Amino acid sequence: MRQLLLVLLGRARRGARRWLGSSLPLLSLTLVVVGCASPSLMPKAQAVAIEERDRALASHANAIHAAIRQSGTAGALTFLDAQDRRLVVLPGDDPADAWARYTRSPQSTTGGVSVPAVVTFVHRADVPKAPETVTSSVLQQQQVLKTSVAALETELRDAVRRVEERLGIVQRELAESIAATKQETDASLGTARADIQRTLSSLAGDLAAVRQFMLQTAQLGWLNHELIVENASGMRKVATASQELAASSAKLEETMRQLSETLAGQLKELAQRLDAIQGKVSSLK
Repeated sequence: MRQLLLVLLGRARRGARRWLGSSLPLLSLTLVVVGCASPSLMPKAQAVAIEERDRALASHANAIHAAIRQSGTAGALTFLDAQDRRLVVLPGDDPADAWARYTRSPQSTTGGVSVPAVVTFVHRADVPKAPETVTSSVLQQQQVLKTSVAALETELRDAVRRVEERLGIVQRELAESIAATKQETDASLGTARADIQRTLSSLAGDLAAVRQFMLQTAQLGWLNHELIVENASGMRKVATASQELAASSAKLEETMRQLSETLAGQLKELAQRLDAIQGKVSSLK
């Protein structure tokens, strides 16, 4: 946005300069034609007026050049006051500069000078240029244009400043929003990590319990196998003793029943815990 405003400001300045640059040569040509036109191309009264003006200014040549030397400028606008015919010298580096200095001076606001319709810009004595004839209306138009361009530049600078201030506010608000979002995200991530850690700890405990249960089951299976082997050996040994065999068989059947019930209960409990573990793992996924 700032770059856009700067580009517009540059274009406005270049446009004003182009207008002045394109207008001044045409204006100068017009003025030269007016100042250098032969008497045969002008009405007699107009030619007489020009000659009288030139003679009147020529009679003040020493005073004009003295005023230019004292001012240190490249020349001065000179004319005879339209009311009291006194000599007026407005120093400046060119006609527009001399007129701008005059308009900024208290002399222009007090109304002490009556500017005629046509004035003459006299160059410094060491500048090999002929005097230039300039109309006061053109000088006024140029001054109005410069004032308008300066006002436009001021408005554009103010607009750039306001945009920069607004941009700074938006940047600060954005930074605060990002910081708040980051803080909330960090808190959410911390809570999620804590929940995952608790879940993993619980799962590790369940896995340890499953391993212990499986170990106990294996031990029971090994004990059952040993009992079966021992029972088979005992049955062979007591084959000759029917009563002892009957008693041992009854005792062995009771033991087998109890072991089967115990093993069935443990296997059922194991199945339930495995189902619970599988449910937790599914929920984590």
